[in-house]
Amino acid sequence: MTDRDPSPRPTLDDLVGEWLTLPDVAEALGTDVGKVRRIVQERRVVGVKRGERTTFQIPARFLVPLHLVDPANAGRPDESGRVGVLSSLQGTIVVLTDAGFDDAEILEWLFAPHAELGEPPLDTLLSGHKARVRRVAQSEL
Repeated sequence: MTDRDPSPRPTLDDLVGEWLTLPDVAEALGTDVGKVRRIVQERRVVGVKRGERTTFQIPARFLVPLHLVDPANAGRPDESGRVGVLSSLQGTIVVLTDAGFDDAEILEWLFAPHAELGEPPLDTLLSGHKARVRRVAQSEL
């Protein structure tokens, strides 16, 4: 007999919430799908195939208002409503990839509450504390 936690683990969909397809991301960023594919290839974001038609999708929370792209140096909000990719994701994704995480595991790690941080790592990144998140991620090696 094992000591298992009787509560079910949340699914990736439960953790992430809203997802965007590549065309949705392109529209939000004001660019074309080819450039969004490059963003994915450069590992600035990660995503998974999901949904009824198993399309590649990324979490909507990876896109932030332009003045928050680098939260540690947040500028003044503007009225344009434009968004960009959270800049601190790429380095964190690299650290987790080096630790052997696949893309679904990276997403789960970013969105699930982490005991050492007291919140999901993505929330810590969004508040401008990328060094703290990367220290925790490196401990996964």
